[in-house]
Amino acid sequence: MKITVLMENASGREGCLSEHGLSLYIETKKHKLLMDTGASSQFLKNAGMLGIDMAGVDTVILSHGHYDHGGGIPGFLECNQKAVIYMQRAAGGAFYNVEEEEVRYIGIDPDIPGDSRSVLLEGDYRIDEELFLFSHISGRKLWPEGNRVLKRRTEKGFVQDVFDHEQCLVIRQDGKHYLLSGCAHNGILNILERYRKIYHSYPDAVISGFHMKKKKGYTAEDIRNIEETARVLKETPTIYYTGHCTGEEPYRMMKKIMGEKIRAIHSGDILLQEMRGEMPDENSSM
Repeated sequence: MKITVLMENASGREGCLSEHGLSLYIETKKHKLLMDTGASSQFLKNAGMLGIDMAGVDTVILSHGHYDHGGGIPGFLECNQKAVIYMQRAAGGAFYNVEEEEVRYIGIDPDIPGDSRSVLLEGDYRIDEELFLFSHISGRKLWPEGNRVLKRRTEKGFVQDVFDHEQCLVIRQDGKHYLLSGCAHNGILNILERYRKIYHSYPDAVISGFHMKKKKGYTAEDIRNIEETARVLKETPTIYYTGHCTGEEPYRMMKKIMGEKIRAIHSGDILLQEMRGEMPDENSSM
């Protein structure tokens, strides 16, 4: 199995573009798939530069209904005629970032859920023996504080987003299990708890943002939560790859505690090299 980072907040390879978004290209024995498509069609340019043919992709997984993960879907549909897009039905909601100084729409193109190739799910779904999707993440342990400004617009006004539109992908390959999430809005520890209820073990690797990034600095409580998360993750047998919404400062805090059990990802990176015994030089920028 091979995972290539098509889009991230920072580039790790000369010529690769970056933006506030996430897109992963994954080749398994049976599939060529995308996990998210970044904030725009820029990920397609990176794919071309890396020699990856988007026409060959058969499956797209949308981790949740935010623009920085589904913004590239319209451009992708123009160059691919066969891929099926799996998303939670709730991912078509009206999502906003609501802060004192701004009210900003952060949802996906409203036409995407109605596209003929979109499969709208309501909970867990097994695609085949390789790919499994799960949601229903109800825990609130160390729930990311950055979620507080993320709202859903309803007939009664803005309400707190509960992230029922978030889903995680589990890939089973050669006896190993890989867990992929977009931003882990439900909290990475709660996602791992749901995974363990399903599989009764830990995944071999996790690829996910941790949604710890904040615009206005970190309170003492934020720092305690970040460090506690790192301590819990360090005790698991899993390798963690993170970036996007994790943030540079939280990543440095976690790296100090977790060491080689956590690694930053960038546009152009090829992941899982550590698990194959290939240890690339680390570029710690996020």
